[in-house]
Amino acid sequence: MHFWAPDIDPAHPMECTQAERYAVRRLDNARFLTINPEDQRLQEVGSAAEAYLFHTHEAALRAAQDLNQNGLGPVDVVKVEWEPAQL
Repeated sequence: MHFWAPDIDPAHPMECTQAERYAVRRLDNARFLTINPEDQRLQEVGSAAEAYLFHTHEAALRAAQDLNQNGLGPVDVVKVEWEPAQL
């Protein structure tokens, strides 16, 4: 799966400096997805604060499309709204 694409922001190709954040959320139970740090598997969590956050909409969309195509959906992308100090 494509979780990060440094070529999205040509001004900062290695930094992902966009202020926006996106998460992948299941459509059937409204839970968010993250990556378990112990075994690197996808895991459902209850809030966007616990979810894996993408720096670009395009990267989140690619991941969601991969999950749906591989039968791990239905999932969709949501924009996470936080104050800049919380990012």
